[in-house]
Amino acid sequence: MFTHYRAQQRTNAETHANDKQGPLPFPPRRMAGIPLEAARDEPPDPVGGFMRLHAGFGATAPRGGAPMRVSPFEVPARAEPTPGEARAAVSTIFFINGFVFASWVPHIPTVQSRLGLSTSLLGLALLGVAAGALVAMPVTGALVSRWGSRFVTLVSALMLCALGVLPVRALDFPSLVLALVALGAANGSMDVAMNAHAVAVERRVGKTIMSSFHGLFSLGGLAGAGGSVLLLSRGMTPETHMLGVAAFGGTAVLACARFLLPASADGTGAAHAFALPRGPLLVFGAAAFVVMMVEGAMADWSAVYLRQSLAAEAGLAGAGYAGFSLAMAIGRLTGDRLVSGLGPRVLLLTGALLAAGGLGAALLLHHPVAAIVGFGCVGLGLSNLVPVLFSAAGRVSSIPAAVGIAAVSTTGYGGFLVGPPLVGLLADWTRLPVALGLLVVLLGLIAAGAHRVFPDGA
Repeated sequence: MFTHYRAQQRTNAETHANDKQGPLPFPPRRMAGIPLEAARDEPPDPVGGFMRLHAGFGATAPRGGAPMRVSPFEVPARAEPTPGEARAAVSTIFFINGFVFASWVPHIPTVQSRLGLSTSLLGLALLGVAAGALVAMPVTGALVSRWGSRFVTLVSALMLCALGVLPVRALDFPSLVLALVALGAANGSMDVAMNAHAVAVERRVGKTIMSSFHGLFSLGGLAGAGGSVLLLSRGMTPETHMLGVAAFGGTAVLACARFLLPASADGTGAAHAFALPRGPLLVFGAAAFVVMMVEGAMADWSAVYLRQSLAAEAGLAGAGYAGFSLAMAIGRLTGDRLVSGLGPRVLLLTGALLAAGGLGAALLLHHPVAAIVGFGCVGLGLSNLVPVLFSAAGRVSSIPAAVGIAAVSTTGYGGFLVGPPLVGLLADWTRLPVALGLLVVLLGLIAAGAHRVFPDGA
C-alpha cells in the first residue's frame, strides 16, 4: 500500500509539472465583462469588503507560477455597479436619511416630559442639531475630497442610524444636548456626502436626476414620522422603536454599499478645505439661503398662522404643513422631467413665482382652505429648487463636487435656521401676515434674479 501511495505521489507531481496551470475542481465564476483567464489570474481584492472567489480548495496561481491555495470563503468580485444600480442605491440612502431623522421627531414631547424641560430649554437643546450640522457640513466637504463620497456616505449613514437612539436615552439636559449635537453632525455630514455622490451618479447616468433623490428623502420623512406615530400608539417604547429604526436603517445602508460608485467617480484628488462661497457658489448659496428660509418658516409658522390669524381648528391647523410637505414630495418625485424639459433657469423662475403666488394667496384670501392650498403651492414651487442648486454647485469645475455642495448647503441651512426666528421677531413688531409677506418679496427677488443664478440657462 505504501508503494502504491508513493507511485501515486510521483504521478501527481509529473502531472503538475507538465501542466502549467493545474486543474480546477469546478469551473470558476466569470465576472461580467472580464475574460475567464483574467478572472482566474487576479489575486484577491478586499476593496469594499468583497473578496474574489477563485475556485475553492486547490485553485492554482497564475500561469507559470507555483500552485497556490485560495480560500473558498472569498466572496466573488463584481463589476463596477451599473448606473441603474448606483441610482437605486443612492435613492435608498436618501430615503433612509429622511426615515431615520423623522423617526426621532415624534419622541420630542416624550423626552421633554421625562426630563422635565421647559419650552425654552427644549428649544435650546434642539439647537444642538443645527449646531452639529453647521460644524460637520464644511468639514465633510474636505473629507469627501480626500476619501471619496462613497466612504463618507456609508460611515455617516451608519452613524446616523446608531446615534438616533441616544436622544431618547438621555438622562438629563446636558446629555440630551450632546446627543442632539452628535445626531445633527451625523445628519449634516450625510447630507453633504450623499448629495456629492448623487452628483457623481448624475454624471454617470447622463441626465439630471437630483430631484428624485430628494423626493425619496421626503418620502422617507413621511414614512418615518407616520410609522413612529403608529407604533407609539400601539404601546412601543421609544427605546425599542429607535433600536428597530437603527437596525432597519443600518441593514439597508450595508445592503447598498456594493452598489455605490467608487471614489474615482468623484474625481477626487488632494484634500480641499472648505470653500467660502464666491463666484457662482455665492450666487447659488444666496438663492439656497432664501429658499430654505421659506422652508423653515413654513415648518414653524404655517400652523400658527392658520390657528391664530385665521382661527382654524387645531386639527386643521396642522394640515397646512402637511399640504406643504406632501406637495414638495410630489414635486420632487416628478421634478427630473421638469428640469430636463425646462432647464434650471426656467425652473427656478417658475418655481419661485409659484411659491410667491401661493404664499401671497394664503395671506390675502383669509380662509383656512385657501391657506392650505396656498401652502401646497409653496411646497410645489420650492420642491426642485434646492436639488437644482445643489446639483449646480456640484458641477462647478474649479473645486470638487463635495466642497461646492458643502459651501452651498451650509449657507442654505443657515437660512433655514435664521428664517423662523426672523419671522417671529418681525411678527412681534408688526403682525404675522406682514412678517410672512416679507418671504413673498424675497421669492420675487429670486424669480427676478433667475438669469443671474443660471446665466447660461443650464
